[in-house]
Amino acid sequence: MDWQAETFAIHGGYQQTHEGENSEAIFPTSSFAFASAAQAAARFAGEEPGNIYSRFTNPTVRTFEQRLAAMEGGEACVGTASGMSAILALMLGVLENGDHLVSSQSIFGTTKVLFSKYLAKLGIDTTYVPLTDYEAWAQAITPKTKLLFVETPSNPMTEVADIARLAKLAHAHNCLLVVDNAFCTPVLQQPLALGADVVIHSATKFLDGQGRCVGGAVVGTEALIEESVRGFLRTCGPSMSPFNAWVFFKGLETLPVRMQAHSDNALTLARWLEAHPAVEQVFYPGLPSHPQHQLAMRQQKTGGGLVSFRVKGGQREAWKVVDSVRMIHITANLGDTKTLITHPATTTHSRVDEESRRRAGITDNLLRVSVGLEAVADIQADLARGLDAL
Repeated sequence: MDWQAETFAIHGGYQQTHEGENSEAIFPTSSFAFASAAQAAARFAGEEPGNIYSRFTNPTVRTFEQRLAAMEGGEACVGTASGMSAILALMLGVLENGDHLVSSQSIFGTTKVLFSKYLAKLGIDTTYVPLTDYEAWAQAITPKTKLLFVETPSNPMTEVADIARLAKLAHAHNCLLVVDNAFCTPVLQQPLALGADVVIHSATKFLDGQGRCVGGAVVGTEALIEESVRGFLRTCGPSMSPFNAWVFFKGLETLPVRMQAHSDNALTLARWLEAHPAVEQVFYPGLPSHPQHQLAMRQQKTGGGLVSFRVKGGQREAWKVVDSVRMIHITANLGDTKTLITHPATTTHSRVDEESRRRAGITDNLLRVSVGLEAVADIQADLARGLDAL
C-alpha cells in the first residue's frame, strides 16, 4: 500500500479477525492447532505458511514486525526479546568463526562487551574506529570483514555518521552496513533509504515510549532477515513475547507525534543548557554548534530526543546535578515520556575500560538526558536546581 509512515504506524501489518475488533488482538498462546496431520507436516516443512509455535511464529509479534518493517522501508523484520538480542541474532545469523567486523567506538557499552567478549569467544574479531573518521573505517576493513556497525546518533555523545558514505564504503568491499536506529526511529531517520542493509532497534526505547517493556528488532531484506536472522531465532529462541509486541505496535501508533514533541523539547533544553554558566559543553545534533549539525539536518528530520552535556568540574559536580533533581527520573533507560537522566561513565558505559571511554568522549563530568514530554520549563527548573548550585 502506498501509505505514509504515519498511516503505517496505525494500520500496518494487521488483519482484523472474525470478531471485528477495532483494537488489535493479542494472541497469548505458546502453540497453534492444525487441521490435520498433513497440515502440521506441511507447516513444519515450510511448504505451507502459517503459525507453528510462538517462539518464531505468532500473529501479534508478526503485526509488530510488519508494521515496523513498513515504517523503515524494509522488506522484513524479526522481533526479539531485547535490543541486545537483536544485535546478537543478526551477528550470529550472518557471521561465523574467522569473520571480522568494524564498529564505531561510539556505541552502547553493552554492545561493545558483546563484540569484544562474547563474539570474540566464537572467533569473530572486532576493530573499533572513531565514528566520523572515514579513512579509519576504510583502513580497518580486511578481506575477512563482513560487516560495518554504527550507532547514529551515538550514545551518549550524539555523534552523527554519514550513512550514505559508510554504505558506499561497505558495499565496495562486499560488506553489510548495519545501523542502530533506536534513537531516531524511522520517523526521524531511514537508514535503508540511505543505503544501509540492516537496521537494528531497541524497541524498549522510543518505539515503546513509556518504559513498559523490553524488546528488539532487526529490519532488512527478506532474504537476509528470513534466512539468517529468523533461522537463528527459531533455533536459539531469543523471542519477543506477544504481550510486549502488542505494547510496541500500539506505541508505534503515536510515534510520529511523540518524536516531534521529544525533539522540540530537546532543542529548547539544549539551547538553555548551552547558555547556562555551569555547563561546559552541550552535545545535540540540532544545535549549530554540533560538529555534524549540517549532516544531521540532511539525514534526520530533527535533532532527536537525547541531549548530553558536560558540567564544569568532574564526577562530584555531575553527581550533584543528578542528585538534585526531583521530577526527572534517575535511570539509564531512554525514550520515555518522562525525562530521564544518567551519568554514563558509571552506568551505561561503566563496563567499558577507562581508556576506551576517554577516546569516546565519555568523561566523568558528562550527563545524558532523555528529554521527555513534560513542559520544558519544568524540565529546565528541575535541572537548574543542581546546575545553579555549582
